[in-house]
Amino acid sequence: MRITGTFLDEITYDIPSNNWGRQEWARDFGVMRSIGIDTVILIRAGLRNIAAFPSKTLKKHVGILPVQGDLVDMFLTLAEQNDMDFYFGTYYSDGYLGSDNNQRIIDINRELVEEAWNKYGKRKSFKGWYLTDEIGRREDVAGIESICRLGNYCKNISPDIPVMISPYIYGKKISSNPVTLEQHRTEWDEILAGFKGIVDIVSFQDGHMDFSELKDYLLVNNDLIRKYDMKAWSNIETFDRDMPIKFPPIDWRKLLWKLTSASMAGYDKLITFEFSHFLSPNSQWASSKNLFNRYCEFFTIDQNKKTYAPLSYTKKSHQDIVNL
Repeated sequence: MRITGTFLDEITYDIPSNNWGRQEWARDFGVMRSIGIDTVILIRAGLRNIAAFPSKTLKKHVGILPVQGDLVDMFLTLAEQNDMDFYFGTYYSDGYLGSDNNQRIIDINRELVEEAWNKYGKRKSFKGWYLTDEIGRREDVAGIESICRLGNYCKNISPDIPVMISPYIYGKKISSNPVTLEQHRTEWDEILAGFKGIVDIVSFQDGHMDFSELKDYLLVNNDLIRKYDMKAWSNIETFDRDMPIKFPPIDWRKLLWKLTSASMAGYDKLITFEFSHFLSPNSQWASSKNLFNRYCEFFTIDQNKKTYAPLSYTKKSHQDIVNL
């Protein structure tokens, strides 16, 4: 399976900005489409006091900095030009509004969702919502409540388009006391049961556990997601969590392991965080271009013709993974 979706992050959080304008973004969307990407997900419409478009809601409630242009409109236009689906990501406070303001953040996001739907909902490429709360355990009560209430609100105003989340696994790379596979299964069975009818797509991040555990978690997640009639996407992280700096593009061999593992686990779709910084030949990272070249070689993508060929996994491909 190829990566066919990517997050868009230009309200950056922990990665540096590429400082692109419309011309650079148009070029990158063209490259995305040439390798088979048909879905783009705005990871957030606002972060702290920064916004992706001149939102009246965020200006009123958050006090955002001046907004230079409308990234949402630009991304929608580029998605339409490249026959892609666009998912709108909600606002993320990251403590900017205080640590005990979950109700306020939910209220702000409800108003923001309504504003976005009125402003952009009729656009051809507007095909879904992405809820920015990233949760990992049953103890994430505020995040679970936010997803339930905001997801319900999205369903009420736009019942025909899906709601997506991208949770994480409370693994070794995030905690010295990680959950076991069975703890994870039990907790997420309960969490997803509460999301049934509210969340349509679950795309677990794949970078928080040891590589040796990845296949097991992928299989458990896939089983649980399907149990509750949701679509199972895998968020293939194309950055490296194992390096002492945050965050370089991932080693190609690691990416190939993750792609193969998710493919063998039977996921509906593979997306990534995130193409433009870590996999694009246009990224500020030189190693990103090299990663793109290795990806194109493996999937027999002719970069000159900007076309892509479907790939059937071969025994040799699997053996290459086993030998890593």
